[in-house]
Amino acid sequence: MHKIRKLQLFGSPYEMGYRHGQAYADDIVRLTEERVRLAAEPFWNGGRQVSHADVLALGAACLPYHEAYAPELMAEIRGLADATGLGVNELIIMNGFTDFVDVTASPQALDRVRNELAPAIPGVTGDGDGGGCTAFVVDLEASGDGRGYVGQTWDMNTSATPYVLMLDARPEDAPAFMTFTITGCVGMIGMNEHGVAVGINNLVAADGRPGVHWPFVVRKMLAQSTVEDALAALSNAPLSGAHNYAFMGPGADGKLRGYQVERMATRQRVTPVETVAAHTNHCMIPALQALERDRAPYSLASTRARFQQADHILRRQQGRITVDTLMEMTRHHEADGPSICAHAVPEYDVESAGACIMSPTTRELWAVWGQPCENEYERFVVERDA
Repeated sequence: MHKIRKLQLFGSPYEMGYRHGQAYADDIVRLTEERVRLAAEPFWNGGRQVSHADVLALGAACLPYHEAYAPELMAEIRGLADATGLGVNELIIMNGFTDFVDVTASPQALDRVRNELAPAIPGVTGDGDGGGCTAFVVDLEASGDGRGYVGQTWDMNTSATPYVLMLDARPEDAPAFMTFTITGCVGMIGMNEHGVAVGINNLVAADGRPGVHWPFVVRKMLAQSTVEDALAALSNAPLSGAHNYAFMGPGADGKLRGYQVERMATRQRVTPVETVAAHTNHCMIPALQALERDRAPYSLASTRARFQQADHILRRQQGRITVDTLMEMTRHHEADGPSICAHAVPEYDVESAGACIMSPTTRELWAVWGQPCENEYERFVVERDA
């Protein structure tokens, strides 16, 4: 059994970032260099090669949005930068990779950087994809144990799997939280001490633009005490790229509520979850489908097949769903073709690098490193003091 590495963080935003960077400096450097390189490659950019200089220029164009939206998280990034010797720009690119490639894939964004921003940035010269993930929300009335659940597989290029990490964080001026993430990333999937739980799955946007990347939005949502405030943190973000956000938490009235929000860079649709809901990597809302980029054939087949599998399992088990049901769902394999527990194939180097299931009802979190079919889940509890 391969256990998830766990790191406890506490203190000011800068101190949290510095401790994170000190603990995993070598991993963070390797992962950042790799993701900056990948951001230029055709697989992620609709078949277009992007120059390294353009990648850095587009990254720099995103920095002011992050500073305005989440200055406390930028302080955390500066701590990471000081501990690792990496640049803030490169770390922001690494953190928000799957949103950032919506920006690098946008001819409009690239033209703007070249035409408007190039003079201020030295060295700038005049069918994409973005990973996978199968996400789900289960209302407590639809479960078999009276608990609500949010969870997902985390599917990414196979080289990302070794970097999986669980952060157990107790910020000095924000709620305690745990996040399933990767070394150097401020957060990907997580839950806070109030029971606000947030998951994501990638979409591919044609409206990518310089803006805020999704991990910063997840962390901003995890700094809230109610699901309404978490939704506002998402809705108010000037996002750079597209994700579906699957989340749940207590309302202002104390009642647990769940949502799926398909969020493109420029538009969104909020859908309350009344029973069960699955989501993969294509828009379900017709009005948003016009804003999607085309996908590679295997990628398109995968997202459709995984949605059908997850939707079928959740609806068949509705009223009897427990954490064990959801663990088994993340391990689901079809006899032939794409499956929820994703394995890389020659034409599509993406696998389930882990999975995470959260219960806002009890503040419990279960996570697994690597492919769920090959490893066992570990149980964690989110709490202020340990």
